[in-house]
Amino acid sequence: MFSTTKEKCKIEHVFSGEIKMYIVTAGEMQQMDKSTIDFGLPGRVLMENAGCGATQIFLDRFCKKGSEKVGILAGRGNNGGDGFVIARRLARKGIDVNVYLLSKTSLVKGDALENLKLLYPLQIPVFEITGSKSFITNQDFMQNRDIWVDAIFGTGLKSNIEGIIKDVIIYVNSLDKPVFAVDIASGIDSDNGQMHGECIHAELTATFGYAKLGHYLYPGARCSGEIEIVDIGIPSFIADKIAPKQGLLTHERISSILEPRRKDAHKGSTGHVFVIGGSPGKTGAVSMTAMAAMRAGAGLVTLGVPKSLHCVIESATLEVMSCPLSENSEGFLSESSFDSVMHNVAGKKCIALGPGLGTDPSTKKLLIRILREVQIPVVLDADGLNLLAGQTDELKKLKTPAVLTPHPGEMSRLTGKSIAQIQSNRVVCAREFATEHNVHLVLKGAGTVIAHPDGRVFINSTGNSGMASGGMGDVLTGIIAGFIAQNYTAEDAAKLGVYLHGAAGDALSESIGPFGYLASDMLKILPAQIGIYANKCFGDL
Repeated sequence: MFSTTKEKCKIEHVFSGEIKMYIVTAGEMQQMDKSTIDFGLPGRVLMENAGCGATQIFLDRFCKKGSEKVGILAGRGNNGGDGFVIARRLARKGIDVNVYLLSKTSLVKGDALENLKLLYPLQIPVFEITGSKSFITNQDFMQNRDIWVDAIFGTGLKSNIEGIIKDVIIYVNSLDKPVFAVDIASGIDSDNGQMHGECIHAELTATFGYAKLGHYLYPGARCSGEIEIVDIGIPSFIADKIAPKQGLLTHERISSILEPRRKDAHKGSTGHVFVIGGSPGKTGAVSMTAMAAMRAGAGLVTLGVPKSLHCVIESATLEVMSCPLSENSEGFLSESSFDSVMHNVAGKKCIALGPGLGTDPSTKKLLIRILREVQIPVVLDADGLNLLAGQTDELKKLKTPAVLTPHPGEMSRLTGKSIAQIQSNRVVCAREFATEHNVHLVLKGAGTVIAHPDGRVFINSTGNSGMASGGMGDVLTGIIAGFIAQNYTAEDAAKLGVYLHGAAGDALSESIGPFGYLASDMLKILPAQIGIYANKCFGDL
């Protein structure tokens, strides 16, 4: 029924299609393990497959000479069991291995115990560290290890690490030696990326079956290093039956969404975006949104701005049309411009609403009226979100798909939760809001989260900290609106926009430097990035 362990080792971290892109919770992974065992693959074989695949990744990355001295930190559970398999396989390759068991041997049970027993005939040293005395005694042995394997805690950790285990983690981190994490860096919550006290700082993590949320959510992502996925033998039909509702945005997924542009396409067939925003001191935001929509491929863009800013906008955005809208005495868009707005909506494919809009009460009345009447998709950002604070039920009345793109501060105002609450559980917060309000929600930040009305969530894998500068969010809004105008669904446009926005940032980081590049720089490089990720997007249709 199943291939042998030896055969499994040859195909570690080999996946195809959507399976590779699942991201699972700890509970979902436990379900997969249990269902696989019930189907007929013993837990001990799963552990062997995990250890085998992890060992190969470890050897490829860290053991170039063959003379390296390896220290393995092992807990008493199944994560420690994986570590025992790695120790045995490294020893058989002639690698000098010491195991440091952070528990009494008598507390190791089940498959982990069986693999621990296999170390003794091979004369692999196993040192118990259960308190300060044994820790101090073993520090001389620990100092001469060149590389460390972290097999202390797996995905089930939910409480703070304390006592001697905390001390050992701090000590190993202080040695400044490479650390290889088994499944997940010890101390990281696999479901939300939060730290349970101290955590291992890994250079590379080999995770089993499927990637975990904690690998991509911060601060866990910072402590996980690179992620390699090991195929441990879970049948794809079991994973598909459990159907995790989290996925990773990857090059492959984005390439599968992008469609070729017809050779006979013209500006009338590639969509028209209506951007509404701007206020005194904030003309740059709405201008960048408009230009980003064009750079994403929209055929036409019209800007609706306060009439006093009309001349400024016309001189700043040569390729964009504009229409002056009524404003109040302070220069903000007012409810009196509603009829003009709705007149200009005719013939458009998407509205981008909010960049530079301001938060004047009269503008809020305009926003609510637009949302109640509009019949084309809307991308809401910036002040468009701030004006909705306290009135998010208006979203439930929408007659058309909507994409919201809040940063944590805007999300805090929308939900009434603190930024700390949101950041500590980004996936849950985004999913709850999207499902409750029937919208597509892009929660921006490191590891941007995209949540859909049906509860599915995607984590972005592109982008970098150099993008933490003004105007980047305005560009993202325009990109998403530009894709919607080209007849992509709101869901696909959100994915494309977030991923390609991050990819453009990564390209700028490589070409200019880790920071200091501007949102306007992104506008210049975006079309080239779309071309790269589109694969054969511009075919002979």
